[in-house]
Amino acid sequence: MQSLWMLVASLLFALMGVCVKLASSQYSTSEIVMYRGITGLCLLSVLAYTNRVSLVTTMPVRHIGRGLVGVLALWLWFYTMGQLPLAMAITLNYMSPIWIAAILFGVSWWGGKTSVSWGLMAAIAFSFVGVVMLLQPSMQARQFSAGLIALGSGMLAALAYLQVRAMGLMGEPETRVVFYFSLTGAVAGCLAGVIDHDWHRHTPGGIVLLVLIGLTASTAQLAMTRAYRLGNPLVTANLQYSGIIFSSILGMLVWHDKLTALSWCGIAVIAASGVMATFFHTRVQSTPASDDIVSKL
Repeated sequence: MQSLWMLVASLLFALMGVCVKLASSQYSTSEIVMYRGITGLCLLSVLAYTNRVSLVTTMPVRHIGRGLVGVLALWLWFYTMGQLPLAMAITLNYMSPIWIAAILFGVSWWGGKTSVSWGLMAAIAFSFVGVVMLLQPSMQARQFSAGLIALGSGMLAALAYLQVRAMGLMGEPETRVVFYFSLTGAVAGCLAGVIDHDWHRHTPGGIVLLVLIGLTASTAQLAMTRAYRLGNPLVTANLQYSGIIFSSILGMLVWHDKLTALSWCGIAVIAASGVMATFFHTRVQSTPASDDIVSKL
């Protein structure tokens, strides 16, 4: 099933998160976003040339919109990582699948359509319960504004994912989609760095981290784009929660983080919800009405 590409993307995004956390002590958010974009441009240019994929697009406006929304979501998420407890920032950002389900259901209900699967929606909600159990977030009153920003990041990410799905339905290859997203990130990061005059010296270790961030991010974007382009959007969104599992394991391996019994229960809930989503998707088999909704976004 094509939605399983999201598992690959989630693992790569988790590896990228480790590199970002290590690099954040040496570089600013603007620099990380910029170098991530530059590395992505180099990789995608090589892939496009190798696979003979033209980078000329017939939908520049959609690419600009997707790029701006995606980069803003990424930027806000990185910002809240420094303002909120890590568990809270990740939990709120990973509400994007819930936003996707809400958007698809709201538009479908408003148009008088009933094709949205309640089973899939329940599975996504079940996944979020598992995320809360795993991360056990808590937020102080003074962090309320940052929490709202994190919620906004998740919503913007959901819109970006739906835009990816829409372009895929219109025949835009994932190489081209990720190329223009990388271009937007590189330009936005560079402009922000010039405005803030926030540049840091490179070290061999820092260069390695920046390259790894770009490589893992770009390949993860390719896998994610393929999942949203060819797979069921709600199943794909649900499988995104696997990134929490991968991040937890990497946290134990790299920083020796310890998980409580409740956290392990959360992992089990997330895995079970993935099975639920797959089961309901095999019953539905196709979602033409949902695809029609997405193509209009």
